[in-house]
Amino acid sequence: ECRFNPEGDALKPKLGALLGAAVTALMACAAVAINSHYQRDKPHHTPTGFINNYSSTVATQSPWPWYWERLSKGLPPPPANNYQFPRVAWGQPDLAWLKANRRETTATWIGHATVLLQTGGLNILTDPHFSERASPFSFVGPKRLVPPGIAFADLPQIDAVVISHNHYDHMDEKTLVWLASQKGGAPRYFVGLGLKKWFTERDISNVSEMDWWDRETYKGVDFTMTPVQHWSARWTNDRFQTLWGGWAIRSMGAGRVKPHNFFFAGDTGYSKDFADIGQRLGPFDLAAIPIGAYAPRWFMGQTHADPAEAVKMQKDLRASTALAIHWGTFELTDEPLDEPPAVLAAELKKAGVPGERFLVLKHGEMMKVAGQ
Repeated sequence: ECRFNPEGDALKPKLGALLGAAVTALMACAAVAINSHYQRDKPHHTPTGFINNYSSTVATQSPWPWYWERLSKGLPPPPANNYQFPRVAWGQPDLAWLKANRRETTATWIGHATVLLQTGGLNILTDPHFSERASPFSFVGPKRLVPPGIAFADLPQIDAVVISHNHYDHMDEKTLVWLASQKGGAPRYFVGLGLKKWFTERDISNVSEMDWWDRETYKGVDFTMTPVQHWSARWTNDRFQTLWGGWAIRSMGAGRVKPHNFFFAGDTGYSKDFADIGQRLGPFDLAAIPIGAYAPRWFMGQTHADPAEAVKMQKDLRASTALAIHWGTFELTDEPLDEPPAVLAAELKKAGVPGERFLVLKHGEMMKVAGQ
């Protein structure tokens, strides 16, 4: 609790000192955020927010040297290999089939970290983003360079949404509000601790707020939030105040429908968390793993996995197949937009992993997922 009571000072300081004390007190109040979810026995909880399991230095570096480096060196370079930015979805998905499907388990890469997962009879979106910019502003910030693989208007009825964290390229306000106004009713939103308030302020009430390793069953499908190595913030003064994470989504299967186990890593650096997840919740039939936004390594290394680390994540998770996400949509970091798949192919060859076990889909391309 922050209080300021100038009348308690018997010396009655001069006006200048009084105002200075008031400003200092108000600044202290603004700087201290109380974590209403704090539990002393959970190591990733702090009185003011949350921390990672295996690194205490994530997001502690100043970004200004990186900004200067980008400006002075003209980074990122343009894509090579005649890379094109099409005005229509690459994969041309079968929209009628997707809308009718409630039996087959499929994954469609829409772009960046947005995947349409169909499993257990549900249509689930991961980190849905259909806006033109990954930014709090409509006129500035990273602009979408490839349109969504499925237009928002062409989506099937969405039953559930999982949010990995609150960065603007993963938690898009316009998209989430649009989804809440679906004709068939709002989906269930699964979010980390501290984020429910953001949704409530936008009149979205169908929200499950969860901690790492919490599990909830919704319409026969299990949703478990897991630790990953990242951070959270919407502004400059709210770092680490809401929880970030990945999602394990398991459909139980019924009749002729096989059970399926899916993992969505969201946005993350490489850490031992993935071995922990693989041991506790694996093996997985499919894992959506980020392969882009990794350069420069001196700045991005702890928070964004590179393709070599993505290959290790697949192994740690015990995932039969992986799906590459978090590349080729927004220009966020220093590598060329088309570089991650080429680097991934080289790393898979180096590790002796067949290419068909770690798939790079086109925007809008769908894959069917084999069950257990």
